[in-house]
Amino acid sequence: MGSKDGISNFIVQSNLLKFITFHYHRMQLMEKGDAENQTDFTDFILLGFGELPELQILLFLVFLVIYIVTMAGNILIIALVVTDQHLHTPMYFFLGNLSCLETCYTSAVLPRMLASFLTGDRTISVGGCMTQFFVFCFLATTECYLLAAMSYDRYLAICKPLHYGTCMNGKLCLQLAAGCWIIGFLPCTIMMCVMSQLIFCGPNEMDHFFCDLIPILKLSCSDTSQMMLVFYIFFFPDAVSPFLLTLTSYVCIVSTILRIPSTIGRKKAFSICSSHLIVVTLFYGTIMIVYMLLKSSNLRALNKVFSVCYTVLTPLANPLVYSLRNREVKEALRKAVRKCLAFTKNSD
Repeated sequence: MGSKDGISNFIVQSNLLKFITFHYHRMQLMEKGDAENQTDFTDFILLGFGELPELQILLFLVFLVIYIVTMAGNILIIALVVTDQHLHTPMYFFLGNLSCLETCYTSAVLPRMLASFLTGDRTISVGGCMTQFFVFCFLATTECYLLAAMSYDRYLAICKPLHYGTCMNGKLCLQLAAGCWIIGFLPCTIMMCVMSQLIFCGPNEMDHFFCDLIPILKLSCSDTSQMMLVFYIFFFPDAVSPFLLTLTSYVCIVSTILRIPSTIGRKKAFSICSSHLIVVTLFYGTIMIVYMLLKSSNLRALNKVFSVCYTVLTPLANPLVYSLRNREVKEALRKAVRKCLAFTKNSD
Protein backbone atom coordinates (compact mmCIF):
# COMPACT_ATOMS: atom_id res chain seq x y z
CA MET A 1 0.00 0.00 0.00
CA GLY A 2 2.80 2.36 0.89
CA SER A 3 4.50 1.88 -2.48
CA LYS A 4 1.22 2.41 -4.35
CA ASP A 5 0.51 5.63 -2.37
CA GLY A 6 3.99 6.86 -3.11
CA ILE A 7 3.58 6.21 -6.85
CA SER A 8 0.18 7.96 -6.93
CA ASN A 9 1.57 10.96 -5.01
CA PHE A 10 4.48 11.16 -7.46
CA ILE A 11 2.07 11.12 -10.43
CA VAL A 12 -0.09 13.87 -8.87
CA GLN A 13 2.95 16.01 -8.13
CA SER A 14 4.37 15.58 -11.63
CA ASN A 15 1.00 16.48 -13.20
CA LEU A 16 0.75 19.52 -10.94
CA LEU A 17 4.25 20.58 -11.94
CA LYS A 18 3.36 20.21 -15.63
CA PHE A 19 0.18 22.26 -15.07
CA ILE A 20 2.08 25.07 -13.34
CA THR A 21 4.84 25.04 -15.97
CA PHE A 22 2.28 25.15 -18.81
CA HIS A 23 0.40 28.10 -17.36
CA TYR A 24 3.63 29.92 -16.49
CA HIS A 25 4.80 29.75 -20.10
CA ARG A 26 1.31 30.71 -21.26
CA MET A 27 1.35 33.81 -19.06
CA GLN A 28 4.77 34.73 -20.40
CA LEU A 29 3.50 34.48 -23.97
CA MET A 30 0.43 36.58 -23.10
CA GLU A 31 2.58 39.26 -21.46
CA LYS A 32 4.87 39.26 -24.47
CA GLY A 33 1.87 39.67 -26.77
CA ASP A 34 0.50 42.47 -24.59
CA ALA A 35 3.84 44.25 -24.67
CA GLU A 36 3.93 43.99 -28.46
CA ASN A 37 0.41 45.45 -28.64
CA GLN A 38 1.30 48.24 -26.22
CA THR A 39 4.29 49.41 -28.27
CA ASP A 40 1.97 49.96 -31.25
CA PHE A 41 0.24 52.81 -29.38
CA THR A 42 1.96 55.96 -30.64
CA ASP A 43 -0.58 58.82 -30.65
CA PHE A 44 -2.88 60.63 -28.26
CA ILE A 45 -6.03 62.50 -29.24
CA LEU A 46 -6.43 65.81 -27.42
CA LEU A 47 -10.20 66.30 -27.27
CA GLY A 48 -9.78 69.92 -26.18
CA PHE A 49 -12.91 71.91 -26.99
CA GLY A 50 -14.10 69.45 -29.64
CA GLU A 51 -17.52 69.21 -27.98
CA LEU A 52 -18.20 72.68 -29.44
CA PRO A 53 -17.81 72.09 -33.20
CA GLU A 54 -19.86 75.14 -34.17
CA LEU A 55 -17.47 77.44 -32.23
CA GLN A 56 -14.16 76.15 -33.63
CA ILE A 57 -13.55 79.12 -35.95
CA LEU A 58 -14.56 81.64 -33.27
CA LEU A 59 -12.30 79.94 -30.71
CA PHE A 60 -9.47 79.93 -33.24
CA LEU A 61 -9.80 83.69 -33.79
CA VAL A 62 -10.09 84.46 -30.06
CA PHE A 63 -7.03 82.40 -29.10
CA LEU A 64 -5.09 83.70 -32.11
CA VAL A 65 -5.64 87.31 -30.95
CA ILE A 66 -4.67 86.33 -27.39
CA TYR A 67 -1.49 84.65 -28.65
CA ILE A 68 -0.46 87.62 -30.80
CA VAL A 69 -1.12 90.15 -28.01
CA THR A 70 0.68 87.97 -25.46
CA MET A 71 3.77 87.52 -27.62
CA ALA A 72 3.89 91.17 -28.70
CA GLY A 73 3.34 92.49 -25.15
CA ASN A 74 5.94 90.29 -23.50
CA ILE A 75 8.53 90.84 -26.23
CA LEU A 76 7.91 94.60 -25.94
CA ILE A 77 8.55 94.48 -22.18
CA ILE A 78 11.79 92.54 -22.75
CA ALA A 79 12.91 95.13 -25.31
CA LEU A 80 12.08 98.04 -22.99
CA VAL A 81 13.88 96.46 -20.02
CA VAL A 82 16.98 95.83 -22.13
CA THR A 83 17.15 99.22 -23.89
CA ASP A 84 15.91 101.73 -21.28
CA GLN A 85 18.49 102.64 -18.61
CA HIS A 86 15.78 103.68 -16.14
CA LEU A 87 14.46 100.10 -16.11
CA HIS A 88 17.83 98.57 -15.18
CA THR A 89 16.66 97.81 -11.64
CA PRO A 90 16.07 94.49 -9.81
CA MET A 91 12.29 94.72 -10.19
CA TYR A 92 12.45 95.10 -13.98
CA PHE A 93 15.27 92.56 -14.28
CA PHE A 94 12.91 89.95 -12.80
CA LEU A 95 10.05 91.30 -14.92
CA GLY A 96 12.18 90.79 -18.04
CA ASN A 97 12.86 87.19 -16.98
CA LEU A 98 9.14 86.67 -16.37
CA SER A 99 8.23 88.07 -19.79
CA CYS A 100 10.82 85.83 -21.46
CA LEU A 101 9.34 82.86 -19.62
CA GLU A 102 5.77 83.81 -20.59
CA THR A 103 6.62 83.92 -24.31
CA CYS A 104 7.91 80.33 -24.08
CA TYR A 105 5.13 79.25 -21.72
CA THR A 106 2.28 80.34 -23.98
CA SER A 107 4.11 78.98 -27.07
CA ALA A 108 4.21 75.52 -25.46
CA VAL A 109 0.40 75.30 -25.48
CA LEU A 110 -1.31 77.74 -27.85
CA PRO A 111 0.23 76.96 -31.30
CA ARG A 112 -0.78 73.28 -31.04
CA MET A 113 -4.28 74.26 -29.92
CA LEU A 114 -4.63 76.80 -32.75
CA ALA A 115 -3.59 74.15 -35.29
CA SER A 116 -6.25 71.75 -33.99
CA PHE A 117 -8.94 74.45 -34.28
CA LEU A 118 -7.94 75.21 -37.85
CA THR A 119 -7.31 71.71 -39.24
CA GLY A 120 -9.45 69.55 -36.95
CA ASP A 121 -6.45 67.27 -36.38
CA ARG A 122 -6.23 66.66 -32.63
CA THR A 123 -3.65 63.89 -32.68
CA ILE A 124 -0.28 64.33 -30.98
CA SER A 125 2.46 61.74 -30.78
CA VAL A 126 3.41 60.26 -27.42
CA GLY A 127 6.87 61.80 -27.77
CA GLY A 128 5.38 65.19 -28.70
CA CYS A 129 3.00 64.97 -25.75
CA MET A 130 5.84 64.19 -23.34
CA THR A 131 7.88 67.07 -24.77
CA GLN A 132 4.97 69.49 -24.36
CA PHE A 133 4.45 68.38 -20.76
CA PHE A 134 8.17 68.74 -19.97
CA VAL A 135 8.30 72.29 -21.34
CA PHE A 136 5.07 73.20 -19.55
CA CYS A 137 6.24 71.63 -16.27
CA PHE A 138 9.67 73.30 -16.45
CA LEU A 139 8.29 76.76 -17.20
CA ALA A 140 5.42 76.55 -14.69
CA THR A 141 7.82 75.54 -11.89
CA THR A 142 10.26 78.27 -12.88
CA GLU A 143 7.43 80.82 -12.84
CA CYS A 144 6.53 79.82 -9.28
CA TYR A 145 10.08 80.59 -8.16
CA LEU A 146 10.32 83.78 -10.23
CA LEU A 147 7.13 85.10 -8.63
CA ALA A 148 8.62 84.24 -5.23
CA ALA A 149 11.85 86.10 -6.10
CA MET A 150 9.82 89.12 -7.23
CA SER A 151 7.80 89.07 -4.01
CA TYR A 152 11.05 88.98 -2.01
CA ASP A 153 12.24 92.00 -4.01
CA ARG A 154 8.99 93.84 -3.16
CA TYR A 155 9.38 92.79 0.50
CA LEU A 156 12.83 94.39 0.68
CA ALA A 157 11.64 97.53 -1.14
CA ILE A 158 8.73 98.11 1.27
CA CYS A 159 9.80 96.52 4.56
CA LYS A 160 13.57 97.20 4.37
CA PRO A 161 13.86 100.32 2.18
CA LEU A 162 17.13 101.54 3.74
CA HIS A 163 18.85 98.22 3.07
CA TYR A 164 17.28 97.58 -0.35
CA GLY A 165 20.19 98.91 -2.42
CA THR A 166 22.81 96.85 -0.61
CA CYS A 167 20.75 93.67 -0.24
CA MET A 168 19.23 93.45 -3.72
CA ASN A 169 22.43 94.01 -5.73
CA GLY A 170 23.21 92.85 -9.24
CA LYS A 171 25.00 89.70 -8.08
CA LEU A 172 22.06 88.55 -5.94
CA CYS A 173 19.61 89.27 -8.78
CA LEU A 174 21.62 87.07 -11.17
CA GLN A 175 21.89 84.31 -8.56
CA LEU A 176 18.15 84.37 -7.82
CA ALA A 177 17.19 84.36 -11.52
CA ALA A 178 19.64 81.55 -12.37
CA GLY A 179 18.44 79.57 -9.34
CA CYS A 180 14.81 79.90 -10.47
CA TRP A 181 15.57 78.47 -13.92
CA ILE A 182 17.81 75.66 -12.59
CA ILE A 183 15.38 74.62 -9.83
CA GLY A 184 12.58 74.57 -12.41
CA PHE A 185 14.61 72.36 -14.76
CA LEU A 186 15.98 69.65 -12.45
CA PRO A 187 12.80 68.12 -10.91
CA CYS A 188 11.02 68.11 -14.27
CA THR A 189 13.96 66.25 -15.82
CA ILE A 190 13.73 63.60 -13.08
CA MET A 191 9.98 63.31 -13.63
CA MET A 192 10.45 62.84 -17.38
CA CYS A 193 13.00 60.06 -16.80
CA VAL A 194 10.36 58.19 -14.79
CA MET A 195 7.53 59.02 -17.22
CA SER A 196 9.57 57.67 -20.14
CA GLN A 197 9.03 54.19 -18.65
CA LEU A 198 5.22 54.46 -18.88
CA ILE A 199 3.39 52.16 -21.30
CA PHE A 200 0.25 53.26 -23.15
CA CYS A 201 -2.14 50.66 -24.58
CA GLY A 202 -5.40 52.58 -24.98
CA PRO A 203 -7.77 54.30 -24.84
CA ASN A 204 -5.84 57.19 -26.30
CA GLU A 205 -8.34 60.06 -25.94
CA MET A 206 -7.22 62.79 -23.52
CA ASP A 207 -10.02 65.08 -22.31
CA HIS A 208 -7.84 68.20 -22.23
CA PHE A 209 -6.41 70.80 -24.63
CA PHE A 210 -2.76 70.13 -23.71
CA CYS A 211 -0.70 67.32 -22.20
CA ASP A 212 -0.89 67.60 -18.42
CA LEU A 213 0.30 65.13 -15.77
CA ILE A 214 -3.01 63.71 -14.51
CA PRO A 215 -4.56 63.14 -17.99
CA ILE A 216 -1.36 61.39 -19.11
CA LEU A 217 -1.29 59.09 -16.07
CA LYS A 218 -4.97 58.21 -16.57
CA LEU A 219 -4.15 56.78 -20.02
CA SER A 220 -1.17 54.74 -18.86
CA CYS A 221 -1.41 50.95 -18.48
CA SER A 222 1.63 50.94 -16.17
CA ASP A 223 1.71 51.15 -12.41
CA THR A 224 1.79 54.91 -11.76
CA SER A 225 2.51 54.67 -8.02
CA GLN A 226 6.22 55.28 -8.62
CA MET A 227 5.38 58.29 -10.76
CA MET A 228 3.15 59.77 -8.07
CA LEU A 229 5.88 59.16 -5.48
CA VAL A 230 8.34 61.16 -7.61
CA PHE A 231 5.68 63.84 -8.04
CA TYR A 232 5.13 64.25 -4.30
CA ILE A 233 8.87 64.14 -3.51
CA PHE A 234 10.11 66.57 -6.16
CA PHE A 235 7.35 68.48 -7.92
CA PHE A 236 4.84 69.08 -5.11
CA PRO A 237 7.39 70.83 -2.83
CA ASP A 238 8.52 72.85 -5.86
CA ALA A 239 5.00 74.25 -6.13
CA VAL A 240 4.31 74.67 -2.40
CA SER A 241 7.66 76.15 -1.29
CA PRO A 242 7.63 79.23 -3.58
CA PHE A 243 3.95 79.77 -2.80
CA LEU A 244 4.70 79.83 0.94
CA LEU A 245 7.63 82.20 0.33
CA THR A 246 5.38 84.49 -1.71
CA LEU A 247 2.61 84.33 0.90
CA THR A 248 5.03 85.10 3.74
CA SER A 249 6.47 88.07 1.84
CA TYR A 250 3.03 89.54 1.27
CA VAL A 251 1.95 89.00 4.88
CA CYS A 252 4.98 91.07 5.93
CA ILE A 253 4.29 93.65 3.20
CA VAL A 254 0.62 94.09 4.19
CA SER A 255 1.48 94.39 7.89
CA THR A 256 4.10 97.04 7.06
CA ILE A 257 1.71 98.99 4.83
CA LEU A 258 -0.99 98.99 7.51
CA ARG A 259 1.49 100.54 9.97
CA ILE A 260 2.15 103.52 7.68
CA PRO A 261 0.32 106.47 9.29
CA SER A 262 -0.57 108.52 6.19
CA THR A 263 -3.09 107.46 3.55
CA ILE A 264 -0.86 108.74 0.74
CA GLY A 265 2.05 106.70 2.07
CA ARG A 266 -0.06 103.55 2.18
CA LYS A 267 -1.30 104.09 -1.38
CA LYS A 268 2.24 104.68 -2.64
CA ALA A 269 3.54 101.56 -0.89
CA PHE A 270 0.66 99.43 -2.18
CA SER A 271 1.16 100.70 -5.75
CA ILE A 272 4.72 99.30 -5.66
CA CYS A 273 3.47 95.72 -5.31
CA SER A 274 -0.08 95.84 -6.69
CA SER A 275 0.83 94.74 -10.25
CA HIS A 276 2.80 91.77 -9.00
CA LEU A 277 0.05 90.86 -6.54
CA ILE A 278 -2.54 90.74 -9.35
CA VAL A 279 -0.37 88.35 -11.42
CA VAL A 280 0.36 86.14 -8.38
CA THR A 281 -3.33 85.95 -7.43
CA LEU A 282 -4.41 85.02 -10.97
CA PHE A 283 -1.67 82.40 -11.38
CA TYR A 284 -1.92 80.64 -8.02
CA GLY A 285 -5.69 81.08 -7.69
CA THR A 286 -6.49 79.24 -10.92
CA ILE A 287 -3.86 76.53 -10.30
CA MET A 288 -5.31 75.78 -6.86
CA ILE A 289 -8.83 75.56 -8.29
CA VAL A 290 -7.74 73.14 -11.04
CA TYR A 291 -5.49 70.82 -9.03
CA MET A 292 -7.18 70.91 -5.62
CA LEU A 293 -10.89 71.67 -6.04
CA LEU A 294 -12.08 70.46 -9.45
CA LYS A 295 -11.63 66.71 -9.02
CA SER A 296 -15.17 65.62 -9.95
CA SER A 297 -15.85 64.30 -13.46
CA ASN A 298 -18.91 66.56 -13.54
CA LEU A 299 -16.65 69.62 -13.41
CA ARG A 300 -14.37 68.77 -16.37
CA ALA A 301 -15.64 71.76 -18.37
CA LEU A 302 -14.77 74.11 -15.50
CA ASN A 303 -11.40 72.40 -15.23
CA LYS A 304 -10.64 73.35 -18.82
CA VAL A 305 -11.85 76.93 -18.30
CA PHE A 306 -9.59 77.48 -15.29
CA SER A 307 -6.71 75.71 -17.07
CA VAL A 308 -7.09 78.30 -19.83
CA CYS A 309 -6.70 80.99 -17.15
CA TYR A 310 -3.26 79.92 -15.95
CA THR A 311 -1.91 78.67 -19.30
CA VAL A 312 -3.29 81.39 -21.59
CA LEU A 313 -4.65 84.38 -19.66
CA THR A 314 -1.82 84.73 -17.08
CA PRO A 315 0.83 85.26 -19.81
CA LEU A 316 -1.57 87.78 -21.39
CA ALA A 317 -2.17 89.58 -18.08
CA ASN A 318 1.54 90.02 -17.38
CA PRO A 319 2.28 92.71 -20.03
CA LEU A 320 -1.16 94.32 -19.69
CA VAL A 321 -0.96 94.68 -15.89
CA TYR A 322 2.63 95.89 -15.80
CA SER A 323 2.24 98.30 -18.72
CA LEU A 324 -1.13 99.81 -17.76
CA ARG A 325 -0.43 100.15 -14.01
CA ASN A 326 3.27 101.00 -14.06
CA ARG A 327 4.41 104.58 -14.58
CA GLU A 328 8.04 103.69 -15.42
CA VAL A 329 7.03 101.20 -18.11
CA LYS A 330 4.59 103.67 -19.68
CA GLU A 331 7.26 106.38 -19.70
CA ALA A 332 9.79 104.00 -21.28
CA LEU A 333 7.20 103.08 -23.92
CA ARG A 334 6.58 106.78 -24.71
CA LYS A 335 10.32 107.34 -25.14
CA ALA A 336 10.60 104.32 -27.43
CA VAL A 337 7.67 105.54 -29.56
CA ARG A 338 9.20 109.04 -29.82
CA LYS A 339 12.54 107.55 -30.87
CA CYS A 340 10.86 105.42 -33.52
CA LEU A 341 8.92 108.40 -34.89
CA ALA A 342 12.07 110.55 -34.93
CA PHE A 343 13.97 107.79 -36.72
CA THR A 344 11.28 107.41 -39.40
CA LYS A 345 11.21 111.19 -39.98
CA ASN A 346 15.01 111.34 -40.33
CA SER A 347 15.00 108.39 -42.72
CA ASP A 348 12.42 110.19 -44.92
